[in-house]
Amino acid sequence: MARIKKGQHWGGDWTEEKLAAFSKYVNAYLTIMNKYRDKYNWRLIYFDGFAGSGSSEHAPDTVLEDDNILLHELESANLYNPAQAELYKGAAERVLDINQRGFDIYYFVDKNQDSKLALEHRLAPYASTHNLQFRCNDANKMLSKMAEHLKTPKGTKDKSLVLLDPFGRQINWDSIANFKDTKGVDFWILVPTGVIVNRLLDKKGELRHIGRLKDFFGLEETEIRNYFYTKKHECTLFGEEDIIVKVNEPIAKIASLYLERLKTIFEFVIPKPLILYNTMNVPIYHFVFASNNSTAVKIAKDIIGK
Repeated sequence: MARIKKGQHWGGDWTEEKLAAFSKYVNAYLTIMNKYRDKYNWRLIYFDGFAGSGSSEHAPDTVLEDDNILLHELESANLYNPAQAELYKGAAERVLDINQRGFDIYYFVDKNQDSKLALEHRLAPYASTHNLQFRCNDANKMLSKMAEHLKTPKGTKDKSLVLLDPFGRQINWDSIANFKDTKGVDFWILVPTGVIVNRLLDKKGELRHIGRLKDFFGLEETEIRNYFYTKKHECTLFGEEDIIVKVNEPIAKIASLYLERLKTIFEFVIPKPLILYNTMNVPIYHFVFASNNSTAVKIAKDIIGK
């Protein structure tokens, strides 16, 4: 899997590199789509499910209680720095600044009203030249609506590029699975493999947040346990005991499983996502891509591989 060079910092040069890579993909996407959109009467849609204001502050109504606990744990372990958590600040402007015919509609979604209003204010200079739509809603609900629309006769004319980059809040698997059998939609997903999901998969296999893991992977508890844990027989002073052991390299396993799950929905999934590391050289995210278009995945692979 592609990786950021050791020594780059959270919020440092690699953030710029990642944003530049995403911008390159959007530019390549528009270049291709602009050749055919008028001929086939396509409508191009850009959808950012966690647009926000770029603020690293988490409003109480947007972060679950156990997310707050995890954030404190991650911060103390140097896996998360709230002052440097603006991973995608500037993504909206970069997409809007691309110097060619853009999308017909830009949807910017954020569950927090203050974040949504701040984003509207920040993007106000683009409103006269771009069709900007702001929604204060849950990204999972909006994704479900989009998937339903794409399955209608009218929706078949829409071609969509989706960016999903949550921090604490994972995307529910059902929101992705709803896109099975749809055409014309490309997904970039920032998967919190090391920063959140690995912490939910505790070493002892207690899985106190099993509901969230089931929602994330779209799997049952038994399937999750069998994938990430094994039983080991140990001799103790009290006789033989079965010990639950977490798999080696769990973050890589999380990414691999998520890619396998995506392959059940999309025909093409990038085999080597971009891996993002913190200052301790620990993987925190995997930036993955999925589509039903082979050319789209080839472009994503070429960009990430550079």
